Amino acid sequence: MGPRRDAAQSKDRFLRWCWVAGVLVVLLALALASPLPQPAREQISMAAIAVAGIVAAISCGHRAVLSTGRRRRAWGLLSLGAIVGLTGNVYSSLVRDPATGDVAYIAALLLGVVGLSLFPAVRPRGQDLVRMLLDSAVVGGSVLYIALFAVALQSEPSQADPALTAYALPVVDALLATLAVQVLTRSNSAERVPLVLVGGGFVLYAVADVAFALLQAQGGFTFGSPVDAGWVGGYLAIALAARHPAASGAPVVGRREAGTPVLGTVVTFTLFLAAALVRVGQSGDHAVPWVANALWVVVLVAVVTRQIIVVVDNESLRHGLERRVQERTTQLRSLASERERTLESVADGIYGVDTAGRVTFVNTAAAYTLGATVSDLVGHDAHATFHAPAHDGTPLPADGCYIAEALRDGVTVTAEQDTYLRLDGKEVPVEVTASPLRDDGVIRGAVVVFRDVTERREVERIKDEFVSVVSHELRTPLTAIRGALTLLDSNALADSPQQADRMVRIALTSSERLSRLVDDILDTERLEAGTTQLDLADHHVDTLVAAAIDQVSVLADDAGITLEAETSPEIVRADPGRIVQTLTNLLGNAVRFSPADSTVRVSATPVGDLVELRVDDEGRGIPPDKLEAIFGRFEQVDASDTRERGGSGLGLTIARSIVERHGGRLWAVSQGEGTGSSFRFTLRRAAPHPLGPLRAPETTRSPQATQVVVVDDDRYVVDVLRTVLEERGYEVVGLTDGQAALAVVEDEHPAAVVLDLAMPGTSGAEVLSRLRQTAATADVPVVVLSATRPHDALETAALADDWLVKPVDPERIVETVRDVIRRQPHHGRVLLVEDHEDLRTVVATVLRNAGLVVTTVSTVDEARSALAHGADPDLVVLDLTLPDGDGRELVADLRRDGRLRRVPLVVYSGAEVNAAERADLRLGSTVFLTKGRAAPDAVLHSVLDLLDAAAGRAGDVGRPDPLDPRDPPDPPDRPDQPDQHPTTRPR
Repeated sequence: MGPRRDAAQSKDRFLRWCWVAGVLVVLLALALASPLPQPAREQISMAAIAVAGIVAAISCGHRAVLSTGRRRRAWGLLSLGAIVGLTGNVYSSLVRDPATGDVAYIAALLLGVVGLSLFPAVRPRGQDLVRMLLDSAVVGGSVLYIALFAVALQSEPSQADPALTAYALPVVDALLATLAVQVLTRSNSAERVPLVLVGGGFVLYAVADVAFALLQAQGGFTFGSPVDAGWVGGYLAIALAARHPAASGAPVVGRREAGTPVLGTVVTFTLFLAAALVRVGQSGDHAVPWVANALWVVVLVAVVTRQIIVVVDNESLRHGLERRVQERTTQLRSLASERERTLESVADGIYGVDTAGRVTFVNTAAAYTLGATVSDLVGHDAHATFHAPAHDGTPLPADGCYIAEALRDGVTVTAEQDTYLRLDGKEVPVEVTASPLRDDGVIRGAVVVFRDVTERREVERIKDEFVSVVSHELRTPLTAIRGALTLLDSNALADSPQQADRMVRIALTSSERLSRLVDDILDTERLEAGTTQLDLADHHVDTLVAAAIDQVSVLADDAGITLEAETSPEIVRADPGRIVQTLTNLLGNAVRFSPADSTVRVSATPVGDLVELRVDDEGRGIPPDKLEAIFGRFEQVDASDTRERGGSGLGLTIARSIVERHGGRLWAVSQGEGTGSSFRFTLRRAAPHPLGPLRAPETTRSPQATQVVVVDDDRYVVDVLRTVLEERGYEVVGLTDGQAALAVVEDEHPAAVVLDLAMPGTSGAEVLSRLRQTAATADVPVVVLSATRPHDALETAALADDWLVKPVDPERIVETVRDVIRRQPHHGRVLLVEDHEDLRTVVATVLRNAGLVVTTVSTVDEARSALAHGADPDLVVLDLTLPDGDGRELVADLRRDGRLRRVPLVVYSGAEVNAAERADLRLGSTVFLTKGRAAPDAVLHSVLDLLDAAAGRAGDVGRPDPLDPRDPPDPPDRPDQPDQHPTTRPR
């Protein structure tokens, strides 16, 4: 209500001022027309003109202060013009010099011209402003010319030639009045009242000045006549214009209301035509004064100039319009071309329909998906043409279609599942988005975007099947574990230790199977995602094959299968761990699916730049239609194979992924059931360069070799064992006499003794007995190597750490020596950094049972605190992912510690560590184990190996196998099989 009330009050005040001004002008006119003496009327007139000029100057100045921009300058110039005019008026009345006053009036009127040109709130174009001024000159000159002929030439001849300024005043007045009219016709309605008042004021000026010029030309003008009321009224009209509420102008919002120049043009040329008619009609009867001729020339020049400007402006506008039309046409063509290119480049199908559901446009992708051309679809009903019918073949109702909903209800449908029917009859599952096309709120059609989701549906089907199979495969071992543990927890087998042991073995075997399954699933996902890094290097094929056979040998021995490997000089570029994993999977499959007493052969053949490795078995074979399917996830020739023969069903999938990551190919060859199988894969041959002698991978030797005493009465056996053990880094003392052996053991205190029982003189049994009876040698590990079985010498077997029956494989001797050394009590200090409480407890218990002193922490800060408070570990077991940081931070701290920068390290992490990361994690001797692949027992073995190596008690131990086998073959599930190893001395 506040703004409305203020506007109403301002309007009321303005109306009151108008009434006051009108009454004053009427009273002044009556006074000047009264019979008062001339001097009195003259004084009244001069005073009224002076007061009116002061009021106009003050009112316009006040409005200039309240206004901004162009309107401020306009009112300021009008105020200045009023001051100049008033000053000239006072000066001419004081010094009785009318010519000087006229000059001041002309200057004031010119200031008014500039002020009026600034009156529009929006600056007009220069051409429009010049044209308005020329129109004003034409109108003013024409009016004055008509007045001169119509009045002056019909009156008595002038007694004096009036001054030039007397003719200039009405011309400028007429120009101002006409300019006000021109501005008025080009302004909006809100600004017209002030402009009408300003124009009316200058009209009053013009009337008074014309009368003044005519009277002065006749020699009869004196102040004090009613003519003076015109000047007073002009001043007051301009003052009232400044008092109007809209005098400051309204802010420009959006596009202003445009005026029209038509009315001004009509008025201009009407007056010009009237002046021309007057000149033609009166020029022959009277002599034309030179002023009239000069005025007519000015009018003609103004008309010609105006028309030239109009023509030039029209041409400029025409060229500009043509240029804009051309630019707009080019833009529209570009937009249309871009729209077409966009539609054609989008892989999704897009088509539009009109309000009747008929196709109006379709892009290439849509036509391709529907097996049609654009012409086959445009103009046809979309729903009836390619929307598939219901399952029973009946057409679906069009009213329920998303196209009908978009057209009828304006509904936008997103992610709608539908089936389209190609023109060849094939159904295509699609995902649809349909949107209405609106124009001014009216629906003119609809646009449909669809995407072929055939591949997505297939992926979802495979994913669902995979989840179903994985769920089943995970639940099977979990069920066995839960059942076994439930029986043990209920004490139902308390009276049957053998059954209880059997349940424990079932739970252990099932947990190992579950762990392998999880590892295989993770391996499969990593390999297919390409996130597994390959540590490529040059390796002998025989080395890789030997490592794989070594891992499968126990499974093969238990199954009665012979493993044979043909020697090969070939060298391949490969990641050794991954290729051994591939060979292990293939050999494990061959062993599981081969009959007893058969042979599995491994060979390598060069094929150009590749090496083809083959694993051939004599098993049941593979049907031809299964040769490719068996490489899929959880695919088996027989669905019962997973349970009956073990395995996760992912081995071949992983093997193929590994080979393909190496740039090779893996495939199967079989003539059918009963003909055996051959699995073959290729690897790139390495560039020929020497790799050293063909042997098992070299191991890190300790600076101080481990000493082993070999005692046998056969010197040849001693030489063979010495050679074998020395190749593995042991320092060997070979003896053939029992008494000498006792002396050497007492003096040297070796890491282990390999002892034959059947010796002349002091027998091996007597040597063993005396070693156990002497405190200095009682803890020396002894491996009995004899033709006698331990069951036939139970007392001696009880004193031995291990027992081997001749003949024996030299490699078996090396492994046994390593094991008995490792089983010796350790008292090393281990710092275990693991955040998982249960796993930390299990690992710590396993290590402590081996005699180790274990300090357990769960965070990086706790590890730093333990080290700062005196923990001086001989070895660190480290998890990389910890709650407060990364295990790498602790490794960096240990490297900065002079005492611990070479401490042995076992990295036991849930994620695989690639070659680049391993280089950043190494301290002293470093082993990398992966949780899930390596059980806590494997951690213990690595810890003991590293401690033995650091103490100088090991040969080829103390570091992980560089081949890093990922997936050993599944052992057969035989929980009830009795232990075949003899009972030896407990340690």
